[in-house]
Amino acid sequence: MPAAKFVKESTTIMTEMVMPNDTNTLGNLYGGNLMRMMDVAAAIAAQKHSNRIVVTASVDNVSFVNPIPLGHVVTLEAKITRAFNTSMEVIVEVYSENIPAGTKTKTNQAFLTFVAVDQSGRPIEIAEAIPETEKEKELFDHALQRRQLRLVLAGRMKPQDASELKTIFNA
Repeated sequence: MPAAKFVKESTTIMTEMVMPNDTNTLGNLYGGNLMRMMDVAAAIAAQKHSNRIVVTASVDNVSFVNPIPLGHVVTLEAKITRAFNTSMEVIVEVYSENIPAGTKTKTNQAFLTFVAVDQSGRPIEIAEAIPETEKEKELFDHALQRRQLRLVLAGRMKPQDASELKTIFNA
């Protein structure tokens, strides 16, 4: 097994300005363009952690809380929350910034799951992720619940086998 790595080592920050060709008819960033940016930032974070080629396995619910207007700067912050055998969960937080006005707003957050693969596309074992801050520890602690919920929803785990979900639904 590869040597464990700190969560902060996977931190990836991407910044891009919203240009006219990125927007819909209301002058806001297309949701699909934002989802592509989120996937790229999360993939880079996953590669930093695993030192491997990674493929997107799932994307959790993405809610578009606030629009990102033309001319704003989009900043995406991605990092691993927890690593499993061959997969890892990545959180991506998205911010919209109006630099002239001096305002910055969180617009989105999502969890993405990636699988590290070898040159033939077969899953490969990855390093453990070590959380350090309180926020990292909280995300790490709840990652197994989120993972089991994804597996149940995908039909890859029976609900009765999701031990971490019992505390949520049988509370």
